[in-house]
Amino acid sequence: MAEVILRDLVKTYPGGKNRATDEVSLDVGDGEFMVLLGPSGCGKTTLLRMIAGLELPDAGQVVIGGRDVTYAEPRRRNLSMVFQSYAVFPNKKVRDNIAFGLRMRGVAADEVRRKVDWAADLLQLTPYLDRYPAKLSGGQRQRVAVARAIVMDADVLLMDEPLSNLDALLRLSFRAELKKLVGELGTTTIYVTHDQVEALSLGDRVAVMRDGRIVQCDGPTAVYDEPASEFVGGFLGSPPMNFLTGTVEASDGGPKLDLGGQSLSVPAALSSYAGKTLKLGIRPEAIEVAGGDGALSGELQVLEPLGSSALLTTEVCGQTVKVSAPSTFRADPGGRLSLRLPTDACRWYDPETSLLLEVR
Repeated sequence: MAEVILRDLVKTYPGGKNRATDEVSLDVGDGEFMVLLGPSGCGKTTLLRMIAGLELPDAGQVVIGGRDVTYAEPRRRNLSMVFQSYAVFPNKKVRDNIAFGLRMRGVAADEVRRKVDWAADLLQLTPYLDRYPAKLSGGQRQRVAVARAIVMDADVLLMDEPLSNLDALLRLSFRAELKKLVGELGTTTIYVTHDQVEALSLGDRVAVMRDGRIVQCDGPTAVYDEPASEFVGGFLGSPPMNFLTGTVEASDGGPKLDLGGQSLSVPAALSSYAGKTLKLGIRPEAIEVAGGDGALSGELQVLEPLGSSALLTTEVCGQTVKVSAPSTFRADPGGRLSLRLPTDACRWYDPETSLLLEVR
């Protein structure tokens, strides 16, 4: 096991106008499951490849287990990697696929057999050891790739979107298997994905990337509940966080956010922003369809039954607001709804910087 330390990593591809990674720094603890999350092109796979030694940085440092391996060959880093494609040898049986790396290292035959049997049992591959990959399902082939990685006793396990080629139901079941497996192994793991559900369900911490930088790194709950910027709030969540733009106004009863025809009471701490424009962020599931003091009036535009819930698309003062309601909710498009936005669920953002304001 090993700690991974990244310091100010920069990578610019020839002819590129922007940096693939822009002075990225990150500490991954020994035995931690770290997820790199972000949209395509944000630099997460480039970062993973620099950790693996498959790409060399233009500047910065990679330290694994206390050793500076910034420019070391991949084989000198004691890493295992699982790729997006299964990358299994079609002409080798499952047993030989799993054993390939061990044999390349010259490990004794008895030890190879023991480790292959151990990994196959752990990943429920024992009945398939004598089959060729063509006779396996996609999920089974991905398990072969994971088994081949874990038998190497590597200090760090790297995974580059290993579930993206699986169908939705298979991803769901394999995700649970993977989380259990990594927990049992206790191996330091760095996992790349663009899938927010994978990130939130798997990671001990989630590093959200954008344009080559890490914009927030925290526990899954903190990243979801306290997005550090509008980008993070809008990227995580399905549907994502709502953002309402308004002007803070002073009043005898305390400050209010004027949305252009309707107003909403806001924390007293926002009094200093009187006369300024702010953005209110709130998750769809935090909004209550209920009347009473402080409720906003909105027009229902679309109702989408989703089985376990109903997604409402409403319009409030010309701004779209998504609401997650109980599956039993019934209403006709065009009707008026009363929406309550609990103060403790509201987050406040500076519209110029898009960054979270520390307001309670």
